[in-house]
Amino acid sequence: MPRFKLVDGVKVQFTPEEETQRDADEAEALIEREAEQGSNKYKLNRIKEYPPIKEQLDDIYHNGIDAWKANIKIIKDKYPKE
Repeated sequence: MPRFKLVDGVKVQFTPEEETQRDADEAEALIEREAEQGSNKYKLNRIKEYPPIKEQLDDIYHNGIDAWKANIKIIKDKYPKE
């Protein structure tokens, strides 16, 4: 599928060289994004599993900070930093 750009408000089709360069740029960006997500995957997994802050505060209030730390540590151990 051809790609286009705007030149002085006019829609112009990419040249073959521009298509090649855009493909290379998009591939590089994809590789960088995947690498970043891979290196931060543990953070995303932890965020998904941590209870909402209200529940965490309630846990601290009712069970103490040490119990809260123990609960959080389970998640941290499950998804260690890489």
